[in-house]
Amino acid sequence: MITLYSGPLSLFSRKVEIALREKGLPFERIVVPFNQTTGYDPRHPEVIALNPKKQVPILSDCGLVLYDSTIILEYLEDAYPEPPLYPASPVDRARCRLDELYADEIMFASLRLLMHRTEPPASDPMRRAAQEADALIGESQLTDHYAVLDDRLAGRDFFGGLLSAADIALFMSVLYALRLGGPSLDGFEGLARWYDRLRQRLAFASAAAEMAEADRRLSFPVKARSA
Repeated sequence: MITLYSGPLSLFSRKVEIALREKGLPFERIVVPFNQTTGYDPRHPEVIALNPKKQVPILSDCGLVLYDSTIILEYLEDAYPEPPLYPASPVDRARCRLDELYADEIMFASLRLLMHRTEPPASDPMRRAAQEADALIGESQLTDHYAVLDDRLAGRDFFGGLLSAADIALFMSVLYALRLGGPSLDGFEGLARWYDRLRQRLAFASAAAEMAEADRRLSFPVKARSA
């Protein structure tokens, strides 16, 4: 049995969960404690023991322990190749990895500027103003990212032609942008259709619904944008 240590609002944990479900792999999920004031605290003792970064996701399978969502997805592809989540050709596989990196590294840097919105408001008015000023920068960057992605889709159903790890990572980034009150997908018709298409798939719908429920329990209310 695969074991996944996950977090209720962890973008990268949900990314792994979607991949596991798309591959039809049963897994035991251990959800670690989280709150919006102190984060993942108290730290889960097994997370501390298994990951030197002391964070989720962590996947354990057949005695192998892995952390970092990208490494986990690549392992799942090698160990459980059907159905595939990476393209077959080296060129297309490299493009898929670049799109995944775009979500996890480039878009995530913009998302971080909005993440204070789900936390209790800062008591210092100047601090709140500075956070929202940064958030406006993040929103502008996200709009630019949407334009890049809309152009990259070029009318296709998925970023790689078939559903891939790139779609999973990019979906989670767009989902996070919307839940944090970021820009809507208005004006980006191809990207909006892609997002709606993925929202109809069970693995993606489950991740979105569970995160919405966790937000109701754990987060400061944010007026999330619709797609």
